[in-house]
Amino acid sequence: MTKERLDKILGNLGLGSRSDVKKDIYQGNVKVNERVIKDPGFKVSLSDIVTYYDETLIRKEFYYFMMNKAPDCITATEDPREKTVMDYLNDRHKNMNLFPVGRLDKETEGLLLFTTDGTLAHYYTSPKHFVEKEYYAEISLPVTSDDIKKFETGIELDDGYKTLPARLAVPDLANPHIATVWLKEGKYRQIRRMFQSLGKEVLYLKRVKMGNLELDQNLELGGYRELTEEEEKLLKTKLPIIQ
Repeated sequence: MTKERLDKILGNLGLGSRSDVKKDIYQGNVKVNERVIKDPGFKVSLSDIVTYYDETLIRKEFYYFMMNKAPDCITATEDPREKTVMDYLNDRHKNMNLFPVGRLDKETEGLLLFTTDGTLAHYYTSPKHFVEKEYYAEISLPVTSDDIKKFETGIELDDGYKTLPARLAVPDLANPHIATVWLKEGKYRQIRRMFQSLGKEVLYLKRVKMGNLELDQNLELGGYRELTEEEEKLLKTKLPIIQ
């Protein structure tokens, strides 16, 4: 079983900088299996019980969070001018080396995954795996059967790129301005540009699903939480490279 330095483990859990957690260790505020450890380099495995002050730490190999992205920030870890999705994380989670998986346009709301798992992130963002994402969209003009057929065959965007086949549906025929879109790729502002090519404008866009993982509808805009065990299983379903 892989073992890591105690100070690294505490740092990766967002409990402070490496110097901060070393100070806590030196001062006797950290226990491993109920024994005070004052050596920052002490090696710890996942099976060991680590207590920080009076808190028994829940440790995992990787961490997974979902956010209901707000429309006032960009999907980036940092930016000198724009507010980013990282600004919605609390200090502890900012220090956990979490990063967003893929991206959503600034104006687009909805499901955004954060993780420390680079292998899973690569799977969900690599074009060769074609992980499907589902979106709720409100369109300026009614969606027609011709639009649906054009999505199915691929649409040429403003830069000449022809998209992969995508799915488009109108859940309620009495309200053809509302559509569901399923994509297996993620070009820049792709859904907006696809409808633009059809002479229509996307007025509102929200991602509601990535692969098997659905957005928790109880999350307020900008809210986020760690995935449940069941959601983690859903996230990894049909991902043989990480099972």
